[in-house]
Amino acid sequence: MKVADFDFSLPEELIAEKPAEKRDSSRLLILHRDGKIEDRRFRDLPEYLNEGDMLLLNNTKVFPARLTGIKPTGGRMEFLLVEKISPDTWKILSKKKWQGRLSISEGFSAEIETGTAHFIYSGDFMENLWKYGDMPLPPYIKRRPEHTDKEWYQTIYAEKQGSIAAPTAGLHFTAELMDKIRDKGVHIRCLTLHVGIGTFKPIRAEDIEEHLMDPEYFEIDDDLIKEIKKVKASDKRVVSVGTTTTRAIEGYVSGQWSGVKEKATDIFIFPGYKFKAVDSLITNFHLPRSTPLMLTSALCGLKKLKEAYNIAIHHKYRFFSYGDAMLIL
Repeated sequence: MKVADFDFSLPEELIAEKPAEKRDSSRLLILHRDGKIEDRRFRDLPEYLNEGDMLLLNNTKVFPARLTGIKPTGGRMEFLLVEKISPDTWKILSKKKWQGRLSISEGFSAEIETGTAHFIYSGDFMENLWKYGDMPLPPYIKRRPEHTDKEWYQTIYAEKQGSIAAPTAGLHFTAELMDKIRDKGVHIRCLTLHVGIGTFKPIRAEDIEEHLMDPEYFEIDDDLIKEIKKVKASDKRVVSVGTTTTRAIEGYVSGQWSGVKEKATDIFIFPGYKFKAVDSLITNFHLPRSTPLMLTSALCGLKKLKEAYNIAIHHKYRFFSYGDAMLIL
């Protein structure tokens, strides 16, 4: 398949700059496998879940990976932490190519070399990040990160720190909604996949088969795999929350992972892939030509997904990280 097959036009005003006033008030487009579409609210989700189903979440936690430093000359440089090399040294991404010392705050600085930052600080490194860093909002959100993003760009069940982007399908859940889902007898379980730069890596190839995903680290308990087998053996569904959750569990059950203590998967899911664990998917609306869009279309079919996106655009759904959601049944 061609990457161009996954292109579409989106009015800029439909890109959500901020989240919904209340998480579960976001709109929810229901896409049935027969092509039927419903327009609901995320708080209606329990109506589509049954006793014995499993709701599978990614409990990764986003850290403030976006930093701004002052050069000795007074100029500013912004950069993004993308991978830890050692406790004090990270691979970085930045628009400006510059080397030298950056002052981030009093007692917190970084020595910038080609593609890396070595930090000099007092106290705990992560405490410094949470105090002086910003949440790594995606570039299509044009505003500066605000203090409230440290709460909003995070799921309510975020637990294990390590992501530079939120598993955004989970941003719509509230504690009250979780309680309603539990009360229906749905099993709520978690795994961890730390979202890295690979999820957003642009596809340079014309054919999607030529694209290579960067590996992303994940943690899955063996007991979870046993529970998934029981759910499926009972003719119940595994409902995955987000493409990152889906990549982790499908990478693991497909054997497309490496490592022992720290597992990593570079699985690339696109149309033609046969899902082995996931039956249904909760997800946001994705960027054109993106790997999350390709994964989503693998579950429901590209034609049906494009039809759903056209309807969402016509009815002015909000797109991307802080936007609305869809449920593929």
